[in-house]
Amino acid sequence: MQVKTMGKLEEVVVSALKNSGEGLTLAEIAEKIGESEKKVFRELRSLFQKGMIDTESRRYKLSKG
Repeated sequence: MQVKTMGKLEEVVVSALKNSGEGLTLAEIAEKIGESEKKVFRELRSLFQKGMIDTESRRYKLSKG
């Protein structure tokens, strides 16, 4: 079993997504956490590769698994 470690910014992104319901767009996440879209996109890509988030119609949300 592989341990999924997160960096500080990844933790902030996950926290923003926890109460998002239908998910958030890249721009919404960036605005909510006060970071650039470029930085947030890198973190979202990393979280997606770890299987921690899902994306539908350009909205990101936490994975159920």
